[in-house]
Amino acid sequence: MDAFWFGIALIAYGISALSYTMLSLFDRQALGKLAVGITIAGVICHAIGLIIRTIDAGHAPFTNLYESLVFASWSMVIFYLLIEYRYKARVIGGFITLMAFLTIGYASLLPSRVKQVSPLVPALQSHWLEFHVVACFLAYAAFAVAFGCGIVYLCKSSSLGKKDENQANTLDMMDKLSCKTIRVGILLLTIGIITGAVWANYSWGTYWSWDPKETWALVTWIIYIIYLHARITPAWQGKIAAWLAVIGFVAVIFTYLGVNLLMKGLHSYT
Repeated sequence: MDAFWFGIALIAYGISALSYTMLSLFDRQALGKLAVGITIAGVICHAIGLIIRTIDAGHAPFTNLYESLVFASWSMVIFYLLIEYRYKARVIGGFITLMAFLTIGYASLLPSRVKQVSPLVPALQSHWLEFHVVACFLAYAAFAVAFGCGIVYLCKSSSLGKKDENQANTLDMMDKLSCKTIRVGILLLTIGIITGAVWANYSWGTYWSWDPKETWALVTWIIYIIYLHARITPAWQGKIAAWLAVIGFVAVIFTYLGVNLLMKGLHSYT
């Protein structure tokens, strides 16, 4: 039953991504309202699916690859809608809804055995699960928004006219918004790493074991710390900062998916 609601969310995000793209081309306010409305409808359907999954499984809906992909996409859209409400930054809506669409789409293509509800392995039977995973996925969502800001900045800066004040304002907003979301992401990722270390000590008897997932989480954290420090220097703001936001999100994707698919470690069950 949860797959039905996830399917509706998939369709909604696809339509939203198309609507946001048309908004950027034609600049019609009606398109913006339509895109936001469909995105909200998609998030609600997505949430219903997650609730049903939680009830069926009897535990939080992010304990395997399929569930984590679905939860990650929901986190991204939720975080974007908060940004949209606060800053009216619809220019990045197309990137976020497209990423959510592709993430759920990839999850739907996984083998049936991966999608099945299964009992928790002993290592996951802890209340630290919710604290650690939610913090990490919200951090990834913040970094996804920063990635969208970076992409928009790089695309628009390459075609910026000397007298185009609107584009200049958009670039300034993307630069500042990227910095703000990365600050939030760093805070959340730090919480995720700390709670993960406490949980690891509880489950495996050590706070840190240089497991591939731990190592790459640290690498990702360092990249974003470099980003924040680099912004102190005016020369590193703007385009260079946008590139760092993009590079950081590549590290996020590898930490989340690449490590699981390409490496073996204590986190392989995720």
